[in-house]
Amino acid sequence: MDEPTIHLSIEEEENQLVQARLHKLHQLREQSNDPFVVEKFECDYGLQAAHDQFESLEGQTIRVAGRIFSVRNMGKACFIHLMDASGKLQIYLRKDEMGDAYDQIDLWDIGDFLGAQGFLFRTKTGEITLHAQQTQLLSKSVRPIPFPKEKGEQRWYGLHDIEQRYRQRYLDLLTNPDSRQVLIARSRIIAETRRFLEGEGFLEVETPMLQPMAGGAAARPFKTRLNALDMDMQLRISLELYLKRLLVGGIDRVFEIGRVFRNEGISTRHNPEFTLLELYQAYANLEDMMSLVERLFLHVAERVFGTTRFEFGETIIDFSQPWTRLDLVEAVQERTGLTPDQFETLESARKAADSVGLASEKRDSPGIILEKLLEKFVEPTLIQPTFVTGYPLDTSPFAKIIADRPNFTRRFEGYLLGREMSNAFSELNDPLEQRERFERQSELRQLGDEEAHPYDEDFIHSMEYGMPPTGGLGIGMDRMVMLLTGAASIRDVILFPLARNAD
Repeated sequence: MDEPTIHLSIEEEENQLVQARLHKLHQLREQSNDPFVVEKFECDYGLQAAHDQFESLEGQTIRVAGRIFSVRNMGKACFIHLMDASGKLQIYLRKDEMGDAYDQIDLWDIGDFLGAQGFLFRTKTGEITLHAQQTQLLSKSVRPIPFPKEKGEQRWYGLHDIEQRYRQRYLDLLTNPDSRQVLIARSRIIAETRRFLEGEGFLEVETPMLQPMAGGAAARPFKTRLNALDMDMQLRISLELYLKRLLVGGIDRVFEIGRVFRNEGISTRHNPEFTLLELYQAYANLEDMMSLVERLFLHVAERVFGTTRFEFGETIIDFSQPWTRLDLVEAVQERTGLTPDQFETLESARKAADSVGLASEKRDSPGIILEKLLEKFVEPTLIQPTFVTGYPLDTSPFAKIIADRPNFTRRFEGYLLGREMSNAFSELNDPLEQRERFERQSELRQLGDEEAHPYDEDFIHSMEYGMPPTGGLGIGMDRMVMLLTGAASIRDVILFPLARNAD
C-alpha cells in the first residue's frame, strides 16, 4: 500500500528547513569550523568591481566575499554564485584541488556568507569567474531566504505578501532588486538635495523633535510625557517655527531634512512618520522659491539619474524646462465654472461646492472649500511641473497677503503627475498680524477643529525682535522620491514603513 502524502503548511515546511540548517551548523561546529567565530575577512574587491575590472585582474589572485545565491554541485566540481550589495560573481571550486575542504560544500546553504581566494578567468561560456583555491564560511543563514527563481524570462519572488515586504524590509531588499534600487535612489536623492542647498549657501541644522507645542502645520500631533520635567510634550508636525527663530537669530539661509510626525491616516501618499525638507532664505520672496525648486529638481535629476527627461507611461517630464504658473482661483473656475464671487461668504461657498457634487463639512471655510475643489477637480490634471499660486488666507496662517487680494496669500504649492510636491510662502514677518492669525486659529480650535494651529506665544515673542522678509519652502522628500523613481506608494520609498501587526 502506498504511503499517504503528507502536506505541510508553509510554517511547518520552513521549520523543517530551519532544523536541517541548524543540524549543519552543529556539524560545522563539531569539525571546529564554526562560522560565527569569524570576525573579519579582508576583501580586495567588491563582486561587481572584480567583474568590471576583469581585463586588468585576469589571472591575478584576489579575495572576495558575499552571500551564497546559488549552488550547482557536480560532484568533482562546483559552481557557486555569490552576491553582495554591488552585484554577483561566479565562484568555481574543484574537488581535486581543495581536498577535504571540498566536502564542506554539503554543509553550505543558500544565504550563507562565504569568503573565497583565487584567480579570475573566463569560462567556455564567457562568464567571468573566480577559480577558488581557498574558501571560508563567514556566517550561516539559519532561516531559508526566498531568493527569486528564474525560468526563461520569468521571475518569481518569494515575498508575495506586500505587508510582509514592508514588515520584513530586510528580506525585501535582499530578494527584490527593484526595491533595493528605489531605496538606494532615495539616499542619493537626499544626499544630492543637501549638496545643492549647501552650494546655495544654506546651513543645515537640527531642531527639536520633542516640543511643548507642535506647530507650523494643520495636523494632529502625537502626544507623550516628559517625566523628568513633568511636562506634556508633542512630536513635531513641522520644522517651520524653530527654523524661523534661527532667522531672527541672524542665520539668513537655513534648512533641515528631518522626520516629522502627524497622527493621521495611512494611504499610498501618507505615512504618519515622514521626511520633510524645510528651508528659509532671508531677503527672498515666493518667486525666488519657485526658481529654487526648479534648480533643485534639475540638479537632483542630473546628478542621481543622469538625465533631465523622465518617462511615465506616455508622459515625458523634462526638468530642464520652466514650471507652469497657475492661479488657484482661475484654475478652479476653469475646471468647475464656479466664479470668485461665489466664495465671498461661507453660505455661497457651500452652495457652490454642492452644485458640483462636493459635500462640505461643519469645519469648512470658504478657503477650505476652495482647496477641496482644487484637490478634486484640478490636481489630477496637473501632470507637468506646475506651481499653483494664490492660496486662501484662512488656510495659510504663515504667508503674506496679496496686496490687492486681501483674502488670498503669497503662497504656492508645486505639483507633478497630479501630486502635491512642495509648499512655499513669502513668509509673514509681521508679529502683530501673526498674533491676530493665531487668535483666529484658536477660535477654530475652540469650535472643535483639532488641526487648527495652536497659539504659540513664544514664537510671537521671537518675531517681535524682528524677522527679515523671507522666502520659505517645504518639500516632502518621500513624495519627491516617489516621483523620480516611479514608485506607486509612499511605503515603497520608506525603509521601514508602519505596518499592521502580523497577528
